[in-house]
Amino acid sequence: MSLLRSYFFTGLIALVLGIGLGLYLGWIQFPSEYSNGQMCQLEWSYQESYTLMIARGYRQDRNLNKALERLRPLRAVGVTGCENERPYRIDNIPDWVQYFTEQQISRGADPQEIRDLVVLADAFDRLTPIMEGFLSEP
Repeated sequence: MSLLRSYFFTGLIALVLGIGLGLYLGWIQFPSEYSNGQMCQLEWSYQESYTLMIARGYRQDRNLNKALERLRPLRAVGVTGCENERPYRIDNIPDWVQYFTEQQISRGADPQEIRDLVVLADAFDRLTPIMEGFLSEP
């Protein structure tokens, strides 16, 4: 019985030390470091979420220059690593806002989110007939 208990405690101590050493090496000694990452390399859904956040911000402060400046890093023009296969390659920010807004309308997204995007698209003079119904408050 004491031999079994000895193996059990030895195994438990080895497991705890292994986990502790692994956490130390992974988080403290050799953590992952990302450098030179571009926003255009973000997963598609994150680019969409980011655009929606900027549209919400624009709807609050109506500062088009600030919104454009915040959306610029999404552009894939001339950025190495952003020449991948995506449903839409962001080269022109106003065109991207129009495209994304129309996609959200066709997906049947939350009307409030669509209104935020439509206000931004309108500021870029990219209002299309499908967007006009969302321009006014309900």
